[in-house]
Amino acid sequence: MKIPLLDLNAQLKEIENDVKNAVIEVIDSTRYIMGPKVEALENEIAAYTGVKYGTGVSSGTDALLVSLMALNIKPGDLVITTPFSFFATAGVIARLNAVPVFVDIDPDTYNMSPDALKKWFESHAEEAHRVKAIIPVHLYGQCAHMDPICELADTHGIPIVEDAAQAIGAEYPSASGQKKAGSMGALGCFSFFPSKNLGGIGDGGMVVTNDPELNDKLKMLRNHGAKPKYHHAVIGGNFRLDPIQAAVLLVKLPHLDQWHTMRQQNAAYYDEKLKDLDVKTPLVAYERNHHIYNQYVISVPEKRDDLRQFLSGNNVSTEIYYPVSFHMQACFSELGYREGDFPNSEYAARHTIALPVYPELTHEMQDYVADKIRVGL
Repeated sequence: MKIPLLDLNAQLKEIENDVKNAVIEVIDSTRYIMGPKVEALENEIAAYTGVKYGTGVSSGTDALLVSLMALNIKPGDLVITTPFSFFATAGVIARLNAVPVFVDIDPDTYNMSPDALKKWFESHAEEAHRVKAIIPVHLYGQCAHMDPICELADTHGIPIVEDAAQAIGAEYPSASGQKKAGSMGALGCFSFFPSKNLGGIGDGGMVVTNDPELNDKLKMLRNHGAKPKYHHAVIGGNFRLDPIQAAVLLVKLPHLDQWHTMRQQNAAYYDEKLKDLDVKTPLVAYERNHHIYNQYVISVPEKRDDLRQFLSGNNVSTEIYYPVSFHMQACFSELGYREGDFPNSEYAARHTIALPVYPELTHEMQDYVADKIRVGL
């Protein structure tokens, strides 16, 4: 049996005609830049997320970048995030010549630790005025513990940019009511990379917000800062969402919650099959249906890499998200961090491994994966 990490063909089978028709409709329209498909997707994603506005952009990376630009992040400003995420989270900070500041993750959820964030402000009181944004990451499809993070941010007057690239549709039981990922900060960022739960047929992203001024600025910035055409009040970039991607995503969006449910069911099945093995399965921090399982990540106490090699030899594809924490990346060496500064992130980088969890995965396939893990440990 061969088990891929992700099988996009299985998803495409159910919606292939609708996807192709949507692409052909865009081709026939000759509206190849922006247009009604992009606007329709912006409105639907905003409504789905529970916010007022959406701005389609060219990728999840550019969603983060243009969000920081909209907040006027300048060279030398500090932006706090975690050292354990996809590179774009920290990379966009450095691209604006701002300074990434890292706080450690919670060892069970892999999301930003509110306690670590609080301790940073307590021990860096003289630098707090330089912090211009906080980027919590909703890693693997589960929201960070946002209430205390938002409280700290509000105390210091700092806007939050949610990196919800992996978490569209994930929910958080806030004290002020149920909230969806992306709706709790000043700005929320999504990725439509093909491997995401809502994935396009290429790159794409979205920024959502409840702030009309930020929304207007985002729409200027994604089009070289122009408003009106050829009049540039600010310097932006070419961050526009392709209407072909928007058309495909409009086809997929009505299926998204069902795909979430199927992933949740697969995760629960894995939890049961792996419960007696020497691995740590993903913590359900809130409720099962709050976690969308963009990835199902286990922690292996010993010889993670040996297990991964064994699984590969038995036709089970896996991935390591992520093998090197930001503070150990060569490009961030000038920040002065050292090994041991963020032990939870470093442990996760050495011990975690993602298993296939896509919606179309069968119990038979999961049984095979679990059996091979049992033998390979």
